[in-house]
Amino acid sequence: MAKNRILSGMQPSGLLHLGNYYGALEKWIELQEEFECFYFVADWHSLTTLYEDPSHIKQYTFEVVVDWLSAGLDPEKSTLFVQSRIPEHAELHLILSMVVPVPWLERNPSYKEKQAEVKNVDMSSYGFLGYPVLQTADIVLYDADLVPVGIDQAPHLEISREIVRRFNSIYKKKVFKEPQAKISETPKLNGIDGRKMSKSYNNAIYLSDTEKEITKKVKAMLTDPQRGRRTDPGDPDVCNLYPFHKLYSPVEMQKEVDRDCRTAALGCGDCKLKLVDTMLEGLRPHMERRRKIAAKPKEVEDILEEGTQKARKVAQATMERVKQAMKF
Repeated sequence: MAKNRILSGMQPSGLLHLGNYYGALEKWIELQEEFECFYFVADWHSLTTLYEDPSHIKQYTFEVVVDWLSAGLDPEKSTLFVQSRIPEHAELHLILSMVVPVPWLERNPSYKEKQAEVKNVDMSSYGFLGYPVLQTADIVLYDADLVPVGIDQAPHLEISREIVRRFNSIYKKKVFKEPQAKISETPKLNGIDGRKMSKSYNNAIYLSDTEKEITKKVKAMLTDPQRGRRTDPGDPDVCNLYPFHKLYSPVEMQKEVDRDCRTAALGCGDCKLKLVDTMLEGLRPHMERRRKIAAKPKEVEDILEEGTQKARKVAQATMERVKQAMKF
């Protein structure tokens, strides 16, 4: 029996951080054991914010794939490729753009969210407005059954489903299947300044950070804002440190930190030192694997080339089916 197919991608708009790992990559690694997985570097998508200076995208693409492999994505189990190396993405995007009403794109919830988040780039471009069309092309090009998303991202997939229904209706044939959301819970990790961890905010702990950099960032983390003095009791539920303790510290230490924070027996500085120790212990295996993989760029390129060839065969078959349905 054929496995259901998973499709997901990440933009190489910067280095990957812990939010990317726990928000997506960790789930990808689990999914490859059960599904047929296609994972791609969405370098064309990254042009929506990096169009003025795309010179770093190639290096970021390499860094992203190194992190994937270091974290546990297995090219024997998952197809790994780069979006721009498969021209059918752009071709299908163009075809789909002919049938998508502009108001559908203007009401897309992420359109205004991203415009508000990115302050230093003019986001009023056609490419950014049409982002969901390219995203839909990415998904249906590989006949994906499921798309992994967090619960807050599920509405963003609905526009892809609408585009599929419209295309199938116009050409009176089920050319594409409607992709379904594969929803998973993800831990909320804030950056060192208390805002959402993001490359845009420059507040992230990166998978490529050194031990020294991680230590410095943890020590700089904002803690419970109501705890102005060492003797004030704290609340782990509103502290930026505690979600990281839940990920990296043993259960007994988590209980101890929770109790001693609430009674002011543990100060924020000492709490950070405990976290540094457990985080570094947890991240060292990834750091070591990353160091070894990054030192072999030819092997990384070979993995991408093999994945691209496999993915393109699927993409080409889809485009044949599309053109037959359109009689074009």
